[in-house]
Amino acid sequence: MAREFSRADRVAQELQKEIAIILQREVKDPRIGMVTVSDVEISRDLAYAKVFVTFLFDSDESAVERGLEGLNKASGYIRTLVGKAMRLRIVPELRFVYDQSLVEGMRMSNLVTNVIRKDQERYVEEE
Repeated sequence: MAREFSRADRVAQELQKEIAIILQREVKDPRIGMVTVSDVEISRDLAYAKVFVTFLFDSDESAVERGLEGLNKASGYIRTLVGKAMRLRIVPELRFVYDQSLVEGMRMSNLVTNVIRKDQERYVEEE
């Protein structure tokens, strides 16, 4: 019977939970603000992890850049806390990346809504 998830997937899922808790409770950098960990991609050898994050006020590009800078500066501290919380031989090196999938999803949804509205207006005008 094949496993549903590889070890890297399971570690990434647990890492996502731990980083979210650490960011909420331990990291006090004012540049970071309200941050959500949306996904974690981890290398097969579990040495590197790309942590995708979103910010509460992500419409301001400079705030996003400051938040990412703060997270990447605190990545060593976060990595240490993750190492204490999880029993891993190698704690992955963390790299924080802004997750634009939510913004792109909203943009696509707005485009579809606009097209539907224009189509309905055109249909009403033809009648």
